[in-house]
Amino acid sequence: MEFNIQEIIFQFIGGLGIFLFGIKFMGDGLQKSAGDRLRDILDRFTSNPFMGVLAGIFVTVLIQSSSGTTALTVGLVSAGFMTLRQAIGVIMGANIGTTVTAFIIGIEIDEYALPIIAVGAAAIFFFKSQKVQALGQVIFGFGALFYGLDLMSSGMKPLRSLEAFQELTLSMSSNPLLGVIVGTIFTVIVQSSSATIGILQELFAQGAIDLKAALPVLFGDNIGTTITAILASIGTSIAARRAALVHVMFNVIGTIIVMIFLIPYSKLIGFFQQSLDLNPEMTIAFAHGTFNVTNTIIQFPFIAILAWIVTKIIRGEDTFINYKPQNLNPLFIEQSPSIALGQAKEEVIRMAELSLKGLNEAGAYFNDRQKKHADTAVQLEEAINNLDKKITNYLVDISAKPLSGAISHKHSLLLDSVRDIERIGDHFENIVEVVDYQISNRVIISELATNELNEMITLTTSTLIDAIGALRSFDTNLALTVIAKEEQIDQMERQLRKNHIIRLNNRVCTGDAGVTFVDIVSNLERIGDHAVNIAEAVIEQENMIHHKTTIKAQ
Repeated sequence: MEFNIQEIIFQFIGGLGIFLFGIKFMGDGLQKSAGDRLRDILDRFTSNPFMGVLAGIFVTVLIQSSSGTTALTVGLVSAGFMTLRQAIGVIMGANIGTTVTAFIIGIEIDEYALPIIAVGAAAIFFFKSQKVQALGQVIFGFGALFYGLDLMSSGMKPLRSLEAFQELTLSMSSNPLLGVIVGTIFTVIVQSSSATIGILQELFAQGAIDLKAALPVLFGDNIGTTITAILASIGTSIAARRAALVHVMFNVIGTIIVMIFLIPYSKLIGFFQQSLDLNPEMTIAFAHGTFNVTNTIIQFPFIAILAWIVTKIIRGEDTFINYKPQNLNPLFIEQSPSIALGQAKEEVIRMAELSLKGLNEAGAYFNDRQKKHADTAVQLEEAINNLDKKITNYLVDISAKPLSGAISHKHSLLLDSVRDIERIGDHFENIVEVVDYQISNRVIISELATNELNEMITLTTSTLIDAIGALRSFDTNLALTVIAKEEQIDQMERQLRKNHIIRLNNRVCTGDAGVTFVDIVSNLERIGDHAVNIAEAVIEQENMIHHKTTIKAQ
């Protein structure tokens, strides 16, 4: 039999590309349809590991990627939204959720792939409604998944006639460990267990591989998919590395258990195939689902032990940013609005301290270019945005109660301060983005310009520290200091812009470096403006109290 090697390779890699695109496009469409509230789902419904498993299944079904769910989970652990034990539950659920793709492939609708793509494309291009477009994206991705699979299948058909491939499958039948290694390596290369399991389903359907050889490859696919989490965790927080290790351990331990009982497991899958009259693709899907569900049932009672093991292997105290409010008790709103306002003030101070940390991280990133500072700054900005919503809602609820003049004025001060702090978060994030641009475009800032920027960063940081201190104790002297320092910031901004123009004229500085320099200066000056807004509100509040006290004394 003659082989057209080029045609085989092109059909296979082209089909694989369309298949992967289909999964990604379908997942993105489902995510848009869900309103992009996946983080909230994981945050709200992971009160215990069992709920974590259910949340992990649900989110993975939506985004069609266990790696994506694991990445979201890692972010939530780092942010203090969930404990490592809760995260392990989500990771277990993600492994069950990812089996849905294999079941979808088991539905034999390859011949309708092109019409399905046409329907999806029509929904995307001929409707203005975002919901219809998102649905069209799901349909298009669904069709592309099957079309890509069909192309891969056509490319793989000649394989069963190849003597080398026949020898490999025989070796995998007699040596299951080889099958696990093949499955692991292939998934590491492709970076998608859904794709490699899809290929395995097609090979099994064509009779190119028997069930005894296919099952170990399936287990290897599950191990290989953990590489995404491992790569994502390199150079990140301790929590991220622990979560990635849990993902690896979960699949490796599950594979070892099932490999020990491979013969009875193979008989069980064979029983499913015969009794339920499953097609070959659906047989592999059932094998995949059974493996992950059984693995979760076996390991679920040992979540605490898994957490303990990874904590011992990856040692160290993990620093995390707590997104959640610490002081906003809704009971105080009903009992005493003044106490509730005091609680809100404590949370505003905490939010302000996060903004100060963010500014410090942005400054550190500017100086040493270490990615960890940028990641922390972005996490801090997200925490500030979350607190902005929670505190604002809490203050709105307080405003529904009858408030005295002084309390009402304090309420307005806190509401305005929240807005200013949120804007400070935006500005230090802008600085991080400017530094990202500087790194990616290899923009060199002169030593003199770097020193000037560091001087302005130091002054802006000092101003923000004083503004937080003034807000904490309603200290008018500190507030006046903030106003004086902000005037220095304004003068410094004008002077630095002049210095920048002189350097440009003398060709000491490039145009790109100049843009970077001016952007950072501008963002620092804006942070100073928001700090002075907080200080002025404090002075106004204290003046009003002093005025009322004077009137009463008269």
